[in-house]
Amino acid sequence: MPGQYSTLRAQRRAETQRAIQAHAIRLFTERGYDATTVTDVAEAAGVSPMTVYRHFPTKEDLVLLDQHGALVAERIAASPDVQPLVRRIGRALIESATTLTGGDDLAAGREFLLARLRLMISTPALRAKHLDNHYALQRSIVDALGVDAADPDTVLRIQAAASACLATLHTALVCWAEDDGRGQLPDMIAKALAAAFGEDATDPHG
Repeated sequence: MPGQYSTLRAQRRAETQRAIQAHAIRLFTERGYDATTVTDVAEAAGVSPMTVYRHFPTKEDLVLLDQHGALVAERIAASPDVQPLVRRIGRALIESATTLTGGDDLAAGREFLLARLRLMISTPALRAKHLDNHYALQRSIVDALGVDAADPDTVLRIQAAASACLATLHTALVCWAEDDGRGQLPDMIAKALAAAFGEDATDPHG
């Protein structure tokens, strides 16, 4: 029974978080990011500003916070460790993008992510925060690969591979957003990775 209650509470928390973020993205898109306050978002979502801050510690998090890091780390940890680093990381990025743009309503998921990306590209404060998220995602990738911190050469090699893959991901995201989300985002990421590292970078059987 306690476990069931804990699961229900987690589901309600996730639903509240999604609702708050949906209202935030809508308001930021309609009014502009700088012109919209956290209080405005709270009123639209029917919650208190304190509730918003419990779910999203900063205003920037209302746009940038998602499960991408956890999804990427999960898929990297599950990938065969005999594969090249770039392939393990690249496939994880593609598969996590598939999850983020999927779901019960494909169009809604795509439009929501597209709106977030447009805000990130056009808003200086969000671009700066995105760099912090980029570093955090790099750390998640390194941790998921089980790096031996006592071996600086291995750490450097993995950090370099993760950083290069994430730079390629960023390029794919920007191109996809500037193209108004035409085509499939996972395909765009795969194409960018192949351009940067070769076709076998995204081939799980390569």
